[in-house]
Amino acid sequence: MRKGRIERKTAETAIEVEVNLDGTGQYDVSTGIGFLDHMVEQFAKHSLIDVTMKVDGDLHVDQHHTTEDSALALGQALTEALGDKGGIGRYGAAYSPMDETLSRVALDISGRPYLAWKAGFTQEKLGEWDTELIEHWFQSVAQTAGITLHIELLYGTNNHHICESIYKGFARAMRVAVEKDPRKGGAIPSTKGQLGG
Repeated sequence: MRKGRIERKTAETAIEVEVNLDGTGQYDVSTGIGFLDHMVEQFAKHSLIDVTMKVDGDLHVDQHHTTEDSALALGQALTEALGDKGGIGRYGAAYSPMDETLSRVALDISGRPYLAWKAGFTQEKLGEWDTELIEHWFQSVAQTAGITLHIELLYGTNNHHICESIYKGFARAMRVAVEKDPRKGGAIPSTKGQLGG
C-alpha cells in the first residue's frame, strides 16, 4: 500500500493528513470549513484515494491559513505516498460535467509545480467558504505535490456546480495519474530516469 502521513503544526494551524493511494475512496475530513470538507470528500470519493484530514486552524482570524495549510499538507502526503513515482501513469485528464457546468482538468505529476487556472466565481462565498481561496487551494496542492495542474471552466453558471465539477475533475485526473501500470514494471515514467529535477 502506498501511504503518506503528514503532521504540520504552526502558530496558525495544527494539521494531520493521511492518504492511501490504493484505497477505495474512504474519507474522514474535518477542517472547520464545511464546504471545504465537502470538496475534499469529493476528491477522496472520486479519486479512490483514502483521505483522513483533521485541521485545527485560526478561523477566528479568517479562512486563509486553514485553506492553504490543509492543501499544503495534502500535497506533502501525496508526495510521500508516491515515493519515487515508479510505475505510475504520471498524466491524468478529465472532463467533468455537472448539470449546466463543464470543466476540464489535466495534470502531470512531474515534480514541477505549476497551476494554470482559467475559472472563476460570481459570488463571494460557497457556504461559509470564501471563493477566492479555491484557486489558492489548488495552487498549494500543486506546490507540495509537484504537480503541473491545468484547470479550466469551459462553461457554467451555478457556483456550487462549478466548484464541485472542478474538484471531481481533479479527483478523476489524479486517479489515472497515480495508478500503477503493470507494463512499466516500476520504471520511472521519464526518459531522464527521475521526476522533478
